Amino acid sequence: MIRTGNQYREGLRDGREVWIDGERVKDVTTHPALKPIVDVKARMYDMAHEEQHQDALTYVENNERHSVFQQPPTTQEDWHRKWASVDLLMKDIGGVATRLGDETVGEMWSLQDGRDVLAQIDPRFADNIDRHIRRVVEKDIFHVSANTDPKGDRSLPIDQRDPDMMIRVVRETDAGIIIRGAKFETASAYADQAYLKPTVGAWTDEKESIHAVGCIVKMGAPGVKHICRAPFATKGTAADIPLASRFDEVEALCVFDDVLIPWEDVFFYRHTAAAQQVRATLHRYSAFPYVLRVLYVADMMIGAAMWNAKQTGLEKLQSVQEKLADLVCYREGIRAHLTAAIALAERSPAGLLMPNQSILYAGRVLACSQLPVMMHAARELIGGQICVTPDSVQFEGGAGNWLQKFYTLNKEWGAEDRRKLLAFARDLLNSDYAGHRLAFVQFAQAPHFNHLAAVYKSFDFSGPLDFVRNSAGLSERVLGGKKH
Repeated sequence: MIRTGNQYREGLRDGREVWIDGERVKDVTTHPALKPIVDVKARMYDMAHEEQHQDALTYVENNERHSVFQQPPTTQEDWHRKWASVDLLMKDIGGVATRLGDETVGEMWSLQDGRDVLAQIDPRFADNIDRHIRRVVEKDIFHVSANTDPKGDRSLPIDQRDPDMMIRVVRETDAGIIIRGAKFETASAYADQAYLKPTVGAWTDEKESIHAVGCIVKMGAPGVKHICRAPFATKGTAADIPLASRFDEVEALCVFDDVLIPWEDVFFYRHTAAAQQVRATLHRYSAFPYVLRVLYVADMMIGAAMWNAKQTGLEKLQSVQEKLADLVCYREGIRAHLTAAIALAERSPAGLLMPNQSILYAGRVLACSQLPVMMHAARELIGGQICVTPDSVQFEGGAGNWLQKFYTLNKEWGAEDRRKLLAFARDLLNSDYAGHRLAFVQFAQAPHFNHLAAVYKSFDFSGPLDFVRNSAGLSERVLGGKKH
């Protein structure tokens, strides 16, 4: 059944070991670095119980109500409802949060698509996948992704590095496997569980490896330690960091110090073929909500730039309109790819409906690769005041009269609205938080070369090949087992 925000918060009070600024956190739900983003996730749960939102955010199955965000998609309507649900949530919270669970649960659906491969290794593993997907639906679990290992000196073979630099199984027991190592994770400190899997492995002819493991890890399990980066939410007041103060999704080095993974939580183990198959299909669903988040970042850039033009009276200048049009083309390009990915969706091996893979991955390349360019276009539109405007306390202090004078634009736009817009734009485009978010977008679903590799592998080259063969009068060739 769908959880409430308070039930989610209570689930986080499980004795988990979280460290911030050199101190152990007593309660992640109240710590100033984590409370704002915990409240955002709690709001996601609470909205599903509210009469005005419930029909949009939930569905009924077997007389029980479940979250649309966790629903395995089987129809185009399922995808449209997921999009509408994200839209409703982002507008309610007034910003963009990426790690909320709906963008990572799709990795479980990808696992289900490969269950036959895993079943050949051990039928228990395939059954575990089915059960966990159902459990996420029924328990409304906040599920995140454990992906990137520290790796160490990558000029050395894995067997010559500190073995803990890559997650590994150190031994088997009757109860399950024992793992050691670490992962960099977003939201691990305030999530229920993580799907842990290997970083793309440099395996050649090895059929088995202690690093080829995929499993569910409870974030409060004994031996799991969350060592968080320095937070942004505590670096200023909400008036000066309106986004970072609410939406800082704190990452952590999640250390696994001899953590027991029960056999029922293991999806694959030892076999490199299984691990490689999982990596190859990992993002076939999760890329959609991930790219959708960037659409809302684009909306914030357009809105901030357009409000600035309206405040300063420059919206009628052709040069300003052209730069705004560049931002709009970027935004609409993302929307077009997402829309087309649903319209041309494909049936998956497990019977789910996956977004058109070539179009979705091409949209991800557009959204991620062009974000730095679009951020700079928005900076140019808003101008240098985002990096020179004093903080809010100055507007209230002894120098406030001068700031009121020089930040008042006209009778319609006073100093306070001007300051608020510039503070928002700075946090969006020019702050430490903005730089962090940009780096996050570039690497959160693998780096750019992996994005391009996904496009290459998912695109059907037969159309262009046949078109040119016919046009150029080339003889037929057999490529990839198919005659062209």
